[in-house]
Amino acid sequence: MQKKNVVFDLGGVLVRFDPVYFATREGVPEEDIPAFVQEVFKGKEWVAMDRGTMDCPEAVVSICSRLPARLHPAAERLVCGWWKPAREPMPGMAELIQELKELGYGIYLLSNASQHFYEYFPGVPGCQFFDGLVVSADYKLLKPHREIYTVLYQTYRLNPSECVFIDDTASNVNGAEQTGMDGIVFHGNVPRLRRQLMDLGIPVRQEPEVPWV
Repeated sequence: MQKKNVVFDLGGVLVRFDPVYFATREGVPEEDIPAFVQEVFKGKEWVAMDRGTMDCPEAVVSICSRLPARLHPAAERLVCGWWKPAREPMPGMAELIQELKELGYGIYLLSNASQHFYEYFPGVPGCQFFDGLVVSADYKLLKPHREIYTVLYQTYRLNPSECVFIDDTASNVNGAEQTGMDGIVFHGNVPRLRRQLMDLGIPVRQEPEVPWV
C-alpha cells in the first residue's frame, strides 16, 4: 500500500529526551542519579501525568515523598519543566519533516505526554508542518495500547496501511504495527531513518549514514 502519512513521536524523536542528561543538568549528584531518574521519570506519577489523571503539583508531592529533601528542587523543576531552559531538537529532523511535507505527505504526531505538551510544542522545530496531533493526556490513553492509535485514525480519517509510525520505543512501534501501520524504531540516526523511509517507498533525499547512537 502506498504511504501517504508519516506519524511521529515527540520525545526522543523530535527533541532530546534523556533523563540522565536532565538530572545531570539540574545538578543531581552522580551517585543519586539512578534512583532519581527511576523515581522521577519511571514512576507511576509520570505515567499518570501522561495519562491525564494527575497534575504536576500532585506528582511533585508524591515523587518527593520518596526522595531526600535535597533532591526536591531538582525533581520539581524536571517534573514541571523538563523542557526548560530550552528544548533541544533532534538534529536533521525538522528538515526531514519539511521535506516530507513538500513531497505531499500528511504529518501527524502521536505522543505520550502530559498537558504541559501545549506549552512546549509550539517551540519545537518543524511543528508548523503538522496536520494533526494526538496527545495521550487529552484522551486518558497511552501508547502502546491499541485504543490511542485508533483515536489517531478516526480523528484524522487515516488508513493505517497508508501510514508510517516513528518512535524511539520498540513497544510503541510494535503496538502501532499491530493496528496496521508500518513502524520504525528511531535511534537518533536521521540518515538511517531516511533510508528506512525510502525502503517503504517514501522518496526522501538520502544522506551518508552515521554510526548508531
